[in-house]
Amino acid sequence: MDLNPDKNTIREQNTDSENPLFTAEIADDNCTWYALRLFTLRLKQVAQYFKDKGLTYFVPMEYTDIVDPKEQKIRHVLRPVVRNLLFVKKDRDEQLLRKVIADAPFKLSVVRKSKDDSDFYEIPAKQMYEFQVMCNPEIEMRKYLREDEAKLKSGTPVLVTHGLLKGLTGKLVRSSKKYYLLKEVPGMAVMIKVSRWCCVPIEKQQSGKTE
Repeated sequence: MDLNPDKNTIREQNTDSENPLFTAEIADDNCTWYALRLFTLRLKQVAQYFKDKGLTYFVPMEYTDIVDPKEQKIRHVLRPVVRNLLFVKKDRDEQLLRKVIADAPFKLSVVRKSKDDSDFYEIPAKQMYEFQVMCNPEIEMRKYLREDEAKLKSGTPVLVTHGLLKGLTGKLVRSSKKYYLLKEVPGMAVMIKVSRWCCVPIEKQQSGKTE
């Protein structure tokens, strides 16, 4: 079977508006977000539930290579990065949103501030926006990490001043002799390869020192 990627590779575009896992355009607004842990493998059905309720949600997606034996092609298909996590925007009254979540016909829970605090953890708008931007499946040299793995990564808080990631903030970490911009949210993290020379420590940037 000839699987030369230059001749036999097909990338399926994210154009299926009927698929609830496909997220609408990312909005840079002031709304905070909730992270929901799912205790079911029915991620698509959970997303459809929130879609039917008119809520804005986000499912991190990535391209996965699948061999099509009939056509002898390799297909790049968008698939969820993880199937037990979904993010919901808090764009309405909290009590109404809590009711929608509580009425969901699926077993799920909202990440809370701590084990001893019943309040939902609210992901700041800027943090979630930058996370969504970095989850763009078209961006290469990207890695996803579990929350516990991300916390073990040591690095410096930086602002990217040049290049594709200009304006984004995160932690500059080193992995396999390469530098990455790391962004964490409850439940997971994403990091993208970046040049260290394009990053300014946030403390220096805030003090006006760019040398």
